[in-house]
Amino acid sequence: MEESILPFAAQNKIGVIVYSPMYSGLLSGGMTRQRIASLAAEDWRLKNPNFNEPLLSRNLRLVELLKEVGARHGRSAAEVAIAWTLHHPAVTGAIVGMRNPKQVAGVIGAGTFRLSSREFEEIEAALQQEVALHG
Repeated sequence: MEESILPFAAQNKIGVIVYSPMYSGLLSGGMTRQRIASLAAEDWRLKNPNFNEPLLSRNLRLVELLKEVGARHGRSAAEVAIAWTLHHPAVTGAIVGMRNPKQVAGVIGAGTFRLSSREFEEIEAALQQEVALHG
């Protein structure tokens, strides 16, 4: 999507609304190995490669970076994940799902938070490095 659809949408001034910028909780900052291990056996995430090794370790390292960036601004990892998603010029909105009112408090600031170009590039570089090192 990032290599074909989003550039096409940007070039043709087509807005894109993305779904699940926190990747079903994985990038929220609250997901841990222990929490994943305790998910119900029927939880679809247990069959998703991003919630299993080797991708799980890569994704949890990304979450640590999101937490670091967020800490600089008093923001959560979830807010940084949403801001990273909204940073792309073709993305005009994001559907952010929550299961309870408490989760709203952890993302509400994403509506006004913007990453600097340097922070966006920092996250992008970390993603590229992870892909280069671990596939």
